Amino acid sequence: MTYRDVVSRQVLTWACTTIGARMPVAMAPLALVFLVRERPGGYSLGAILAAAYVIGEIGGAPVLGMRLRPERARVHLAVGLAFGTLGFLGLGVFPDAHPAVLAGFAVVAGAAPAAATGGLRTLLSELVPARSVAQALSVESILTAGVWAVSPAAVAGLALGVAPRVPLLLAAGLMAWSVAGLWLLPAAWGVDDTGGAGGAGVPLLRVLIGAWPVYVTGAASMALLGLSELVLPALLEQRGIGVGWSGPLLTGMAVGGGLGAFVYGLRGWPGLLRTRSVLLMAGTSTCVALAALIPATAGIAVALVVGGTLQSGAMLTRNLSLREVLPPSTLAAGYSIMYAAAGAGYAATGSLAGALLKVAAPSTAILAGVGLTAVLTVTGWWGEVRRAGRVGRAARDVDVAVARSVKSGASKRSWR
Repeated sequence: MTYRDVVSRQVLTWACTTIGARMPVAMAPLALVFLVRERPGGYSLGAILAAAYVIGEIGGAPVLGMRLRPERARVHLAVGLAFGTLGFLGLGVFPDAHPAVLAGFAVVAGAAPAAATGGLRTLLSELVPARSVAQALSVESILTAGVWAVSPAAVAGLALGVAPRVPLLLAAGLMAWSVAGLWLLPAAWGVDDTGGAGGAGVPLLRVLIGAWPVYVTGAASMALLGLSELVLPALLEQRGIGVGWSGPLLTGMAVGGGLGAFVYGLRGWPGLLRTRSVLLMAGTSTCVALAALIPATAGIAVALVVGGTLQSGAMLTRNLSLREVLPPSTLAAGYSIMYAAAGAGYAATGSLAGALLKVAAPSTAILAGVGLTAVLTVTGWWGEVRRAGRVGRAARDVDVAVARSVKSGASKRSWR
């Protein structure tokens, strides 16, 4: 297994389009904080605007993802990204507007393009041979890691060096770029299952709900990332380390994520996807817990880099698992729900850690978050085991029924 099949002009076009769609997402929370930080109570207002943006993402992803149809994919994605462009543009053009107006722009910027992640991921899998889907998803993870590594520095540099509104205007421009890029990609992707929204006449919502264990484990994976990002400055302060180190440490974690995605795509790995996922999540949890306990900067850095490497592998197993349990025509919706679940996991762990920071040390808050992640991981694994058991029993029942039918037919022909 190599990356050779992934190297093509269409995949390059997809990558440029995806950068335009993803980088505004990575820039938005920090850019919103910088936009209003000089107002009275600016940091609190910035946190509220960032929360409004994330709420828009969490709400928009499943709703718009379920409405996304493979045969009209480009139009659906373009409309969502266009409205997202308007949301970012409104934030950049009217930075002094009433907080309620800014919150409205933030919700639109988060919600409107929220189905783009799932749609573009599904489209990528159509641009490569079936044998190279794992490598394609690894390339996507590498690209995402790069975007998240670059975005914080870009936002801080532009907001402090030019003007607070500039990062949001850049985000609007990048998202508009992605709309244009869609017209260089296929207008639709193939559907190889038929019958009903979810295949075989099963309602779409029922099919998507059936994949809940995968969403739970995906949420657990992003919860660890959120825990690392949101509590790290307080942890460094607790350790007597300069808070300024949080940026380089998180960049190292993102670089580790890109490295992990690359290594995962180099070969096929043994074992079931759910088993690999649990092992990778256990390793990531261990690394985050070690980062909370190690007093030295170098030790924290190593723990975060290794944790990022394992976390990207865990997310890849989740995306591949969705391909196993969902019909092709529902994958875009499934990926969108995964996106929303990941955002919910990120927000839930961040809220738990924020509440605990008022009454406990940062290291304790991180360990509590790791405990919550472990519960989510075990719950998701248990759900996948149960689902696999039901599918296996159903397949055996079908085999028995077919065998009985064949035997009955043979007996009748013999009697005649």
